[in-house]
Amino acid sequence: MLEDCELSSNLLSHIEKGSMPSADKLSKIATYLGFSSDYLLGVEEMRREGERNMRKKIIAGNWKMNKTPREAIELINEIKAEVAGASCDVVVCPTFVCLSASAEALKGTNIKLGAQNVHFEKSGAYTGEIAADMLEAIGVEYVIIGHSERRQYFGETDETVNKRTIAALAGSLIPIVCVGEVLGEREAGVTREVVCSQTKLAFRGISADDAKKVVIAYEPVWAIGTGKTATSAQADEVCKIIRDTIKELYGAETAEEIRIQYGGSMNAANAAELLAQPNIDGGLIGGASLKAADFGVIVRHA
Repeated sequence: MLEDCELSSNLLSHIEKGSMPSADKLSKIATYLGFSSDYLLGVEEMRREGERNMRKKIIAGNWKMNKTPREAIELINEIKAEVAGASCDVVVCPTFVCLSASAEALKGTNIKLGAQNVHFEKSGAYTGEIAADMLEAIGVEYVIIGHSERRQYFGETDETVNKRTIAALAGSLIPIVCVGEVLGEREAGVTREVVCSQTKLAFRGISADDAKKVVIAYEPVWAIGTGKTATSAQADEVCKIIRDTIKELYGAETAEEIRIQYGGSMNAANAAELLAQPNIDGGLIGGASLKAADFGVIVRHA
């Protein structure tokens, strides 16, 4: 009887943590309950699938350094019809000079406004920078942080990514935090180490409740503009590594709730396959987000 109680307690403990016991313990528990181990594993997979389905997909367009305010309004007007009634969250991220005009053009639509960067201080002598409350004041809800181009060209580090993420959360913005390995790191076989480290450092000092608000974007930098292509399996594999890292930091509940986008040249042709992967919850779209029809196709696949 004591062993039976211990087995039941063991199973309940694992269920609460969102995990499964070892194969040996699972076999004993299954025997005690009158079920097969395969049955319990099936139940667990159904639970996980249900949690995956609860994550609302998110498609965000990173317009990079493109479009004047007038051109931004024109593109938004084209996108509106393409994404009306979308079942996923839709975000566009124009340049800073286009944000106010875009905010006006987006009123009354299902499209949210994002920025491409944010500073980690609230105010001060930081020429050329923009604070979180300034963005929030004009209707910005999301902000991209740590994009590979910021890391490559503008000295972005894991430390500044962390500081910007904390500032964004404090300013009621939803961070889209980018992580990913370069070609040399992929070829050296250190992808896991790189994305785990970037993720852990980005979330340093952030509570579980705040972590759930963050969107993570996996950018395989080696697959962007190099002629090399990440398969859907490769993309999902790394997104799972990121999810497992969040689980290590915060537990299974947070890991299952957090949304992870893929940002490696997702387009109208490959979106369906990528978005069907279990650990990919959306896309951070570059060039295709500047074409309303292509962006609409991606959104409809989400």
